[in-house]
Amino acid sequence: MFFTDKLVQMGANIVLCDPHRCVITGSTQLRARSVYSPDLRAGAALVLAALAAEGTSEIHDIEWVERGYENFVDRLSALGADIEKVD
Repeated sequence: MFFTDKLVQMGANIVLCDPHRCVITGSTQLRARSVYSPDLRAGAALVLAALAAEGTSEIHDIEWVERGYENFVDRLSALGADIEKVD
């Protein structure tokens, strides 16, 4: 849960209660940001938040997600996501 600060930077209303719980309130428009992925699940959450955000986001250190989820970018693209991997 220590990646929630990155989601807050994107505009999410999140209160971290303890290392295992957080409270997310309201529905807000997320903003595009350039962020670093600290691990697999955080990276996936950041990618999904970026897809919901207004504008273009960059997620760095996405290797975590690529190792954990096979063909992640291709699968999201097949679902209609406007996403691309840039080397």
